[in-house]
Parts: sequence; structure tokens; C-alpha cells
Amino acid sequence: SAMPHVSDTLVTPIVVALIGVSDDPKKLSARPFQFCQQHGFAGRIYLVNPRRETVLGQPSYKSVGAIPEPVDHAYILLGNNLVEAALDDCIAAGVRVVSVLADGYAEAGAIGHERQARLTEKANQAGITLIGPNSMGVVNSASAFVCTTNAAFKTEQLLPGRLAVLSHSGSLIGTLISRGQDRYIGFSTLISLGNEAQSCVGKIGLSLVERDDIDGFVLFLETMRNPLLFAEFAAAARRLNKPIIAYMLGKSTEGQALSVSHTGAMTGEADAVRAFLKHHDVAEVSQLDALFEAPALLLQRNRLGTRPRTVTVVTTTGGGGAMLVDQLSIRGVELGGLSAQSRAFFQENNIPCGSGKLVDVTLAGAQYEIMKHVISQLINDPETGILIVAIGSSAQFNPELAVRPIIDACAEHPGGAPVAAFPLPIARTSLAMLAAAGIPAFGGVESCADSVALLLRKNAPIDDASGQISDQIMQNIDRIIADIDSPHSSGVLDELASGEIFASLGIAGPRQVFLPFDNKGADADTAPKAVAAAGLAYPLVAKLVSADLPHKAEFGAVVLGIKDADSLLVAVAEMQTAVATLKPDAKIRGVLLQATETGLGEALVGLRHDNLVGPMVTVGAGGTLAEIYRDVSLRPAPVSLQMAREMIAEIAGFAPLRGYRGKPLGDLEALAKLVVGVSQLALIPDIAEAEINPVLVQPNGVVRLDALIRLDHAPTP
Repeated sequence: SAMPHVSDTLVTPIVVALIGVSDDPKKLSARPFQFCQQHGFAGRIYLVNPRRETVLGQPSYKSVGAIPEPVDHAYILLGNNLVEAALDDCIAAGVRVVSVLADGYAEAGAIGHERQARLTEKANQAGITLIGPNSMGVVNSASAFVCTTNAAFKTEQLLPGRLAVLSHSGSLIGTLISRGQDRYIGFSTLISLGNEAQSCVGKIGLSLVERDDIDGFVLFLETMRNPLLFAEFAAAARRLNKPIIAYMLGKSTEGQALSVSHTGAMTGEADAVRAFLKHHDVAEVSQLDALFEAPALLLQRNRLGTRPRTVTVVTTTGGGGAMLVDQLSIRGVELGGLSAQSRAFFQENNIPCGSGKLVDVTLAGAQYEIMKHVISQLINDPETGILIVAIGSSAQFNPELAVRPIIDACAEHPGGAPVAAFPLPIARTSLAMLAAAGIPAFGGVESCADSVALLLRKNAPIDDASGQISDQIMQNIDRIIADIDSPHSSGVLDELASGEIFASLGIAGPRQVFLPFDNKGADADTAPKAVAAAGLAYPLVAKLVSADLPHKAEFGAVVLGIKDADSLLVAVAEMQTAVATLKPDAKIRGVLLQATETGLGEALVGLRHDNLVGPMVTVGAGGTLAEIYRDVSLRPAPVSLQMAREMIAEIAGFAPLRGYRGKPLGDLEALAKLVVGVSQLALIPDIAEAEINPVLVQPNGVVRLDALIRLDHAPTP
């Protein structure tokens, strides 16, 4: 027979080996066997324990190799000192998927790291799938493969469902099962990924994404180990219209402390992860309940079609409806009132509808016929985007009156607007009825508002035309980097070298002349002659060029508005004195003299490599207050021209450049091209971060007034 698909041996295996099961039924290692039995697993389970003839009343095998038929999936329940030998046995016996419970790997220092690297190497060599280590196992509710040590699966029955859960945390798969059951929400497959030694979210997601029994994915993430595979998984899910909902822990900003650019200070890891997930159309939630409540609503994205991106809230309880309207407004969701046609319907039928945006039917909502009529009218109105019904006390005591009309109206008009329900009281019967009818329902106002906002948000454009850099430019930049005689130990390049790299991307600076100093810095007095020879006009800007001074202004190494030759000599001398006092060990290459440029506004554009999600480009309003306002936009790099335009449109501080209150227009299209250019530096492996702060935006064009680039490692001279 043909090889089973990797996802079958992973989540619906027929032959399973449990290695290291204790004979003590109270022990953790007995649970996978007990749960599979309890829930009625239809496959065959073999227990491996070389020290006993029988385990838990079953015959016990000396090794996986001794099992009389080929094994699809093995779960190793041994301590980490015995795992490697057990993995060798599994590989020799041709097992396709191996899960490992033990801890004491990458999370436990250098020895654990080596231990984990050996397991990964063996799994890769053998071409098998390794789940964990630190994995609490794999569960599939349809086949009752409940191969987990998580105590929550002792539950009497597993609700079937069509969502797959991929979690770094093993305990979370139990949390989701129990909280989901409380809300009548079930799952198809739950996988505890642990350390992801070999199998990361992206890899497992890709192996499951085409399965017919999975409609969407729920991710509980503690980190991001392979952003490239994750992006590939997200793209596949998007093509197949399978939403991905994620909750991400621990988005610390500690990793950015190393950055020398302002951009690094303005955007921490949390911002980068958020931008990365959004860019890949993953719905990130901050409410645990939304993690399992949002998917049902997001699955209705196709029903929105050409409908407006607005919400109509119908309520039988003024206060509850108003609370939902508030929460939606805070999240920037647009509320749709009644269309003229629907308002006429309410008036003709003498149904109260309130004034303003909230459609409050008051006590009329407790009458089945009226409520069914109202919902049918609204979901068939082409001006309705999503309809949310906030149900008052009747949800608890009269579900037949409060909930049945919603269910019946939706069943009769399957092509209508998407509908969701929010019962304000705790209303178990109502929630069960709604779940059975496939109508998304929410237990809390925040989760409801979050989920609606995610459904209505504008999808990131799918454009793979992200600026690729030409071979010619690539070679130019490599040559510039190779020519730097001895870069700074931190990898920082001085402004002259950084400027050359930007210039090779077509990003121009002001007209300038560079005067190298000899060892004693004695050539400064030739500055006025050089200015005259280069045809530069005063007023000028003078800067000392040094890789030791990435932020020149802090050390008095820049002077603006130099009016004539005498002032120039004074300025150069003053800068040298200031640096000698403030940073005496700074090596100074010379002085850079630049024409003074004027413009309409300033921007800051930077690129850095985030620890978790890789290269990110940042655009912000420039100037001294940029860091205080954190008015920035962030995307994975490189970006396309269209994406660069969208980033610029997000910056509040650029309002004057867009012609606010009759201000002259800045050339934001030239700024967008510059953003694309800076973002392309993500494709040069040697560059760790790059920044232009500020970029001067003019009526026609943009000019970089400074340049900072840090190499990933100072290359050897």
C-alpha cells in the first residue's frame, strides 16, 4: 500500500507504541494508554517496557523492534537519559512519527542543547517526524487518539470539532479542551509542540493545512523559532481560506537592547511580532476566550463578500447593547445604523428600534415572530455588514423565545449577512443551541469585540513582488563592505561608508566633500579651499566622520548653519575639542562638509533584524520627538512599493506632508521608494541594521541627511 501521509501517522495513526509506561496506574506515563482506552481509540496500542512481562494488564514488549507489526506513531515516556536509545530503536523499526515527553533539553543549558541537537540530527537523518521534546502529546478527537499526559483529557467525552490546536505549552491543550467544552466548542486535533527541536509550528501546520477535517488553526505561541516556515504555513492557510488565530506570550523587548539605531529603541520585539503576524494575516488575540471563540466568526469571512465592513448591533437590552457598541468603537470598528429601507420596515411594523446606531428593540425582542422578522430583514439588507445580536435575560430563561428566532432566520436565509450572538447572562442552553446551529456566540463583551474587529480588518495585501535587489547592486554593496579597511569592533560603519551603501541603492544625500585628516588632524585648515574647489555654497553643515560616534550630536561632532570660511575653521576646531573631551578614544577619519538642505518635514527609516521574526523595516516621523511619540509603522522586509505607501499612510506625524490645512505637499512617493530601498538591505546577509535619521522630505524628492549601518559581524580586514 502507498505510504500514509505524514499527517495521518501524526494525528490518526492505526498502530501506536507507548514506550516506558509504568505498571502503576496512578503514574503520569499510564495516562496516554488510559485515555485512549477510555475514549475508545480504534487502533492498536503496544506497550514497551523491557523490565516487565505485563504492564497495566497488557503484554509488554522488550523494544519497539519486537512489536509484531510496523508502528505509525511512538510516544517516548522515559527520562531524558533513556530517550536517545529509545529513539534509535524507533528509527531502526521504521516508526514514522515519534513524540518525546521528557524535559531537560534546550531549555536546560548547554548539556540540554547538545542532547536536543543529537535527537534532531537523528530524526533528520532518518527522515522521520519528531514532536517535542517537552511534548505532552498528540490528540485527535475523531479517532480518539488521545495520546497525552494532560489530565484534562480525563473528561467524560471529547467534543468533536474542526479546529486544530498547535501549542508550545502542553498544559494549554488541556485548558482549551476544558474551556472550549464549557462553551460547546470542540477541536479536531491538539498537538503539544514543546521545544520544537525538529517540528515547528510552520512545519506541522503545513502538514495539516490541507486536511479535510480541519477548518482553521488555533496557535498558542511562546516564541517564533522559524519565521520562514511559519510564513509559508500562513500563506497556505490563507489560500485555502482556513483562518489562523494566535495568542502569543512573552513578547519581551529585552532583545532590542543591542541596537544602536533609534529605530531599534522605538520598536521592541512585541511590536515586531505583532506586525509579522498581521502581515501574514494571522488573527492575533489578547483574550484567552477569543482564542477559541473567534474562529467560528472568522470562518464567515467569505459570507461578508461585497457587504460593507460595518457592524449592526441589535439588542433586547439597552445597557448590554451599549456596552458592546462601546467596546467595538474603542477598537475602531465602524457601526452601521439602519439603512433607510430597514428603518422603514421597523416603522411599518411598529417595532421599536431606538435612535442612533444601536438597534434596541426592547421588550419586542422577547416575541419569537417579531424577533425572527427583524433578523431576517437585517441579514437580507445588502447594507448590513455583520449582524450581532446582544440578548438580555431572556437568553437565560426563555431561549426558545430569544435564541430560536436567530437560529431559524439564519437557517431560512443561508446567503444572508454573517450573524453572531452575545448573550449577556450566563445562558448555557442558549450557547448550546447556538453552537449546534453553527452560529458564533461569545461569552464576553471583550472577546466579542476583538473577534469582530479581526473579521472586519483589512487584510494585508498578498504581494510577493517584495522588492528584490538587482545582482549589480548586490555586488556593489558587497564590494563597498569588502573595501572597508578595519571596521569598528561593533560592526558600526561611519557615515561616509554607510552613505556609499545607501547611494548604491539610489538613495541620495546632500552635495558634499570629504576631507581626510592625517594622524594629527592637522589638515582641517584646508577645509575652505576644498569647499571652494567642490563649488559648495554656504551655509554648510560640518560633521566629524567616525565609526565610534554613531550618534554625532551627543558628542558635539556636528555643526549646522556655517556661514563662511572663518566660521568653518572655528567649527572644525570646536568639534575636535568637544570629542576630545567627551570621547577621547574616538578615531576620527576626517570631516564631512555638506550643503544645507531645506524641506517640508522629516522622516526616520530603519531596518533591523528582530530576534524572533527576522528583518523588519520601520518608518516614523522624524525629529527629536520621534522616540517619545513612537509614531511608527513596521513591516517584515523587504517591502513592495504598495506596502511602503501603506506604511507612510499610517504615520500621524506625516499629516502636514499630506496637505493638512493647506500645507504644501511633500513628495511621499519619493519617500516610499526610499523605504523600499532601505528594506532591500534585508537581502544583504552582512547588514545587521541600517537607518537614515532624518530623511528630509521636499516638494520634489527626498534627501538622506545622515546614514548609519551596522554590519552583522565586523569582517576581518
